[in-house]
Amino acid sequence: MADAKNCWMGQCHCGAVRFEVGLSDGFNTVRRCNCSYCRMRGAVAVSAEMGGVTIVQGQDQLTSYRFNTGKAEHFFCSVCGIYTHHQRRSNQNQYGVNVACLDGVSPFDFTDVPVHDGVHHPSDTLKPARRVGVLRFVSEGHQNADQP
Repeated sequence: MADAKNCWMGQCHCGAVRFEVGLSDGFNTVRRCNCSYCRMRGAVAVSAEMGGVTIVQGQDQLTSYRFNTGKAEHFFCSVCGIYTHHQRRSNQNQYGVNVACLDGVSPFDFTDVPVHDGVHHPSDTLKPARRVGVLRFVSEGHQNADQP
């Protein structure tokens, strides 16, 4: 597993599924994808190597979804529906982990999130993966979204 600074605890929204993850390269791998599934899901993900995600609670509450080629497996809590992680299609030895599930981390912690081209996936085009844009968060300066 990754070194201690890259180890995080995480959970789904309701807490039924808890996991530990060792990130491959900290938050340097943060990204979004523009494929049909990722566009609808809207998550920001970071990378972990195969074996880098350990479910510590709620394995029986975790379910998965596959589409198109069936190579990528997307895991989510069957109670609250939150996506926790997925096995990547582009690298079957890697997981993408939802940063919003990591304790103390928010997708809004990242000003610029690279967006990768999943519509023209490298496995389909046989061309290198490419970045198609950047998702940018610009803070309005509010401390809490619930406060005016």
